[in-house]
Amino acid sequence: MTLLYIIVATFAGGLLSVVIAASLTVKVLGRVVHHLVSLSAGVLLATALLNVLPEAFESKASPQALFATLLAGLIFFFLLEKAELYRHSHHHQGDGHHHHHHFDQQQAGRGGWSVLMGDSIHNFCDGVIIAAAFLTDVHLGVVTSVAIIAHEIPQEVGDYIVLLNAGLSRRKALLYNAMSGMSAVAGGVLGYFVVGPWEQLFPYLLVVAASSFIYVAVADLIPQLQHRLSMKDTLAQLAWLAVGMLIIVAVVQVSHVH
Repeated sequence: MTLLYIIVATFAGGLLSVVIAASLTVKVLGRVVHHLVSLSAGVLLATALLNVLPEAFESKASPQALFATLLAGLIFFFLLEKAELYRHSHHHQGDGHHHHHHFDQQQAGRGGWSVLMGDSIHNFCDGVIIAAAFLTDVHLGVVTSVAIIAHEIPQEVGDYIVLLNAGLSRRKALLYNAMSGMSAVAGGVLGYFVVGPWEQLFPYLLVVAASSFIYVAVADLIPQLQHRLSMKDTLAQLAWLAVGMLIIVAVVQVSHVH
């Protein structure tokens, strides 16, 4: 049953992002993606700091070892992104960011395959994280899946817009995004069989998962929100951050009731 949960959760992230991208116009996606970035930042931080890390520290593992793992995880994801193997792009033309000329065409043209490769590796890692969470506790698996899905949607929507701006057809852009998203399923299934027998490693894997969430939120998402904005737009960002955190609190309450 746990394997089924993992497959459903990993499949949902890729499927939802494609469905949302397919159902909305590029103009609408461009307006919505900013709110999704704020929302997913709140979701990731709340999941890491209020659920995943507390679960890991309730184990018998040494706190010093867990903090060392957290530090190593943050450095690892920093280096992985440096190598362009852990992308989480949310930009698009007309988003107010100052890109150089033909930035998106280069991203999806010459660098298009590296973008898709990086996202596939990112999604694969997310699948392993979901597997580790479900193997630790079903409730934690649900919360972790919600956090990853919330982040996957703006990530995949951003890449979808980049590919469209580069001249790819809507159909091809959606297909490539779907294929990239399905690597999470492979990561989840492999994680179930490889990680499963090593129960003593679960606390450390949870800390690595938390380091991934914190890194993405702090190094990628929140800097995108640090622009000079009107009071109205700033309050909107704070509201969406709060909504993201409240979603996790609500999911935790509901999952424990059931």
